[in-house]
Amino acid sequence: MPDNILAAMPFVWLVLVVIAAAVEAATTQLVSIWFAVGGIAAVIAAALGGDLFVQGGVFLAVTVLTLVLTRPLVKKITKFKKTETNADRYVGKPGIVTEEINNTTGHGQVKVFGSIWTARSEGDTVIPAGENVIVKRIEGVKLIVDKQ
Repeated sequence: MPDNILAAMPFVWLVLVVIAAAVEAATTQLVSIWFAVGGIAAVIAAALGGDLFVQGGVFLAVTVLTLVLTRPLVKKITKFKKTETNADRYVGKPGIVTEEINNTTGHGQVKVFGSIWTARSEGDTVIPAGENVIVKRIEGVKLIVDKQ
């Protein structure tokens, strides 16, 4: 391998570290910190005179090792608990269509637990008024329902 390529490798690894750190700073979850750590190890290997294969091996080994050792801890720390709302109580419950549900025209209402909700059908089927339905999920302020 030409000496000029080996002489440039510490800078290549530093660029990789900076890119990984920038990606990490731009995201809300830890996604590239392991590459930055591996890049730092590769910079050290390059500074100590390791050839390109040694540098690449050090980068790969340190990246994988830090990923394996820290990922379970990171997942535990960054895990967000879903906050249940009182609207969730409607999911899985029966209702009655008070205004024909037609996804094409964007119309439809359902009464569930005495409350009137805007509704859409799950399968894009038209559901006439008076039909019994079951609430499948909530998307925004609309119930997604299906025939019972």
